[in-house]
Amino acid sequence: MNIYIGNLAIEVTEDELRKEFSVFGEVLSVIIMSDKNIGSGQSRIYGYVEMFSKTEGVTAIAGLEGKILKNRVVCLVEALPLSGKKKPTGLPCRSNRYSKRIVKRKYQIT
Repeated sequence: MNIYIGNLAIEVTEDELRKEFSVFGEVLSVIIMSDKNIGSGQSRIYGYVEMFSKTEGVTAIAGLEGKILKNRVVCLVEALPLSGKKKPTGLPCRSNRYSKRIVKRKYQIT
């Protein structure tokens, strides 16, 4: 089960999150999102923890919801699964939408 953790302090590390969640069961992975794409590498204020089973994840959410880590109250919810839909390759261009058909307007003179 994947768990979204919001409102994390910048100082929180992946090892600290692993330690907090390991009380409730086996932790498979811990990821704190960072600004690697921008270049700063600074951690963001959210992350994900993957627990071995759903029951362990639900117990962890119930046990850690509202807990204070590094002077911040964390928010926990079950992360939504990725959909099986294909990602769009690009935004549709308005001109492409009408290029296959000819729009004729009829004017009536009164």
